[in-house]
Amino acid sequence: MRASPKLMLLAAITFAAACGGSPPPEEPAPEPAPAPAPPPPAPEPVDDSAVRERMESERMASEAAERARAVTAELGTMINFEYDQATVRPADQGTLDRKAAILSANPNVRVRVSGHADERGSDEYNLALGNRRAAAAKRYLENKGIEGSRVEVVSYGEERPLNPGSDEAAYAQNRRDEFEVTAGGDNIVAPQ
Repeated sequence: MRASPKLMLLAAITFAAACGGSPPPEEPAPEPAPAPAPPPPAPEPVDDSAVRERMESERMASEAAERARAVTAELGTMINFEYDQATVRPADQGTLDRKAAILSANPNVRVRVSGHADERGSDEYNLALGNRRAAAAKRYLENKGIEGSRVEVVSYGEERPLNPGSDEAAYAQNRRDEFEVTAGGDNIVAPQ
C-alpha cells in the first residue's frame, strides 16, 4: 500500500513539529573586545633641581660643621711641659702654630689657656708655675700675631690633675696647658 502524498506530507509536518521543527536559536554574537586604552601620557619631566640643591646645601652644611668640630678640637689640643719648666717644647710649637693660624682666620674667637702642674711642690709654687706655663703659650701666640686681649690666662696649679697617679707618667700628663674657646666658637672656620 502506498501512502497518499497528502498523508506523507501530513506525517512529515507532524514529525517536524514533534521534533521541534524550528531551527535552533542562534548563539549571540560575541561582544567585540574593548578597544585598547590609550597609553598614559608620558610623565612631565620633573624639575628636581630644587631637591638636588637642597641635598647639596645639606651636604655642604654637614661638611662645614664637621670641619668646624675638627678646628675646635685642634684649638682644644693640650701642650705639655718638662719638669719644673715653663718653656714651650719644640714638639708643641707645631700645635701652637696651628692654633695661631686658626685664631688668625677667626678674629672673633677668644681662648682661655689654663696652666697646670704636677703634685710636686707647694700649692703656691705650682699655681705660679701653672701661670708661667699659660703665659708662655700666650706669648707664643702673640709672637704669631694674635692679639693678647684674645687670650685669657689662668692657673690651676696642681688642683686639676689629668691623671691622679703619683708616678712619672702621671706627672708628665699633668704638666700641661689646656685651651678652651670662650667666645666666637659658633661659626669657626678652618684657616686657608
